[in-house]
Amino acid sequence: MAGRLCQRDGGIMAAMVAVVVSDVGMNTLFKAASSKGMSSYVFLVYSYGIGALLLLPSPFLTHRFFFILQFPKSVKLILRSRSLPPLKFSVLCKMGLLGLLGCVYLMLGYTGIKYSSPTLASAMSNLTPAFTFLFALLFGMEKVSIKNNSSLAKVVGTIVSIAGALVATLYHGPIIFAASQPSVYIPQPLSPPPSSPSNSNWVIGGGFLALEYTLIAVSYIIQTHIMREYPSEFALALSHNVCVSISCAFVSIFAEENNPSAWIMRSKIMLICIVATGMVNSTGYVVESWTVRHKGPLFLAMFRPLSILTAVVLGAIFLGDSLYLGR
Repeated sequence: MAGRLCQRDGGIMAAMVAVVVSDVGMNTLFKAASSKGMSSYVFLVYSYGIGALLLLPSPFLTHRFFFILQFPKSVKLILRSRSLPPLKFSVLCKMGLLGLLGCVYLMLGYTGIKYSSPTLASAMSNLTPAFTFLFALLFGMEKVSIKNNSSLAKVVGTIVSIAGALVATLYHGPIIFAASQPSVYIPQPLSPPPSSPSNSNWVIGGGFLALEYTLIAVSYIIQTHIMREYPSEFALALSHNVCVSISCAFVSIFAEENNPSAWIMRSKIMLICIVATGMVNSTGYVVESWTVRHKGPLFLAMFRPLSILTAVVLGAIFLGDSLYLGR
């Protein structure tokens, strides 16, 4: 029994490392595509729509969903599963709320990356474990004891994470290494590396990213509650992708009202970014739901700091980013 638990935990850790690395890769790819003029709103509609289509068969294959036709007084078509509890209206509402929340934090995040860089996005992701811990305390999912070393470590980690995010946004220190031209190009060769974001843009981007990762922490708490009531990673991921795509479509209609050409993908890098993000994000959300179901929201958030090293390496290779102490 202990061996099986050890194997499961090892599998969860390996899967989460892969999710974090691929997430940074998608952010880097988005930065490259947005430099070609891709709208972040349209990007979210397309990529999460593709993710929803990919996930559509999964609940029926994994949980043996089937339809029941009932007609004693009125005709009713009911969706049931042999391995899951009935889907309550309250759970559906939470899934919808999670999707709307996802739409908001994704828009904030990609807008923040446009103003700054994927490296700052990864540095700001340190806020997620800090705020997840605070929200878990608020909702009684975590407890703090001064006599407990684990609790003290979490408190210190929370303070350090928030301080690190402030330094990354507000402090401009010396350069650690300078990257010249990108040494590796994605299929459509990129134009020369964009100039470094201005100080004001960097702070604005940091503000958007701080809001994003705060809302992500809230979403982890909601995700945990949903998985306790309805333990289907694929059903949750499918509902999340559908809600995000539809919500972003409504926003895009107004945001891109005077720019109908935004819906047309004019370069290969845009198309690659949309398809790759749809595939990677849908798979990643299933893994995150699986993780939060077995290990809780704080364990899920703990992997976020791993993205910093990945972002630095990918940013230097693909975008020609330099690394500074602070911003």
